[in-house]
Amino acid sequence: MSWLELRLETASTEAEALEAVLLELGAVSVTLTDAEDQPLFEPAVGETPLWQKLVLAALFDEALTSEEATTNLLHEFGQRWQPRPLPVIRHSILMDKDWVRAWLDDFKPMRFGQHLWVCPSWWHPGHNNQNTPASQWQPDAEQTSYWAARNEQLLAEMQQSGNTVLLLDPGLAFGTGTHPTTALCLQWLDTQKLAGLTLVDYGCGSGILGIAALLLGAGKVYGIDNDPQALTATADNCAKNHLDSQRFPVFMPNDFMQQLASGAVQKVDGMMANILAGTLMQLAEVLALQVKSGGWILLSGILSEQAEAVIDSYAEWFGDFTVAAEEHWVRITATRLPTA
Repeated sequence: MSWLELRLETASTEAEALEAVLLELGAVSVTLTDAEDQPLFEPAVGETPLWQKLVLAALFDEALTSEEATTNLLHEFGQRWQPRPLPVIRHSILMDKDWVRAWLDDFKPMRFGQHLWVCPSWWHPGHNNQNTPASQWQPDAEQTSYWAARNEQLLAEMQQSGNTVLLLDPGLAFGTGTHPTTALCLQWLDTQKLAGLTLVDYGCGSGILGIAALLLGAGKVYGIDNDPQALTATADNCAKNHLDSQRFPVFMPNDFMQQLASGAVQKVDGMMANILAGTLMQLAEVLALQVKSGGWILLSGILSEQAEAVIDSYAEWFGDFTVAAEEHWVRITATRLPTA
């Protein structure tokens, strides 16, 4: 089977309307991609920004010819938006393939530092696909075998003695290690002596940093996030890694502050916060006061040009700042100064 693909370049202001028309005309999917390699940085909470110019790619059943699809789109667009011109339409035939396997090819075991690895949980020899909730789809046994064969060399390297493996599946965009900000944090954690430490993972997302710290020897991590879905994802990922949930309790920010104020939670040995530079600066005092003297802070989600401003925001409470960069992102670490 093959598919007819129509591609239209348009402005973000027109994208939603065009997408609706394409779906009404029978498109089985519509994908939006950047048309001009425009970076999107630091969206506000609750926003889903789009590129200024983007490409809509719509797939139609092969039974529909390119002429028919174009005529239908021209007619519908003319009825709704006349006299504005329709964007240029390009069409092609997309041959069908095993889309699951194509998707699986995008996900490989990844190493951070010398010994820390992140790997999809379908590799785990004890995993049972039949017990996976529908909302956490995973490949069947045949597809899993295909994936393992394709990644045999990496999996063999990953399983060498002394390595630590974190199981994490691609899913909601809470962090799987592929972004430079997360990679920078994981690389740093791999170099630290974490045995028995109590930490905070502020803006925990998928829980990747907290889980990595626990697997590397930390005693307990408090996960904080203002998105309930992130707290659920963190708890789910703890279970995938066979970690006791009591070692990684999760809280909304206000609930955690109440725990601190009541004395139920004491100051911690280290603070991890991979969020946004603006938010990091706003929270500087809040995060700093949760760390005991001599403890450390690990900050990321920061563009290179924002590093100096972030350091200035934390200089009242921390010293020995160190900055590491990957692409145009940086990681900042520092040590908590003695309190008066």
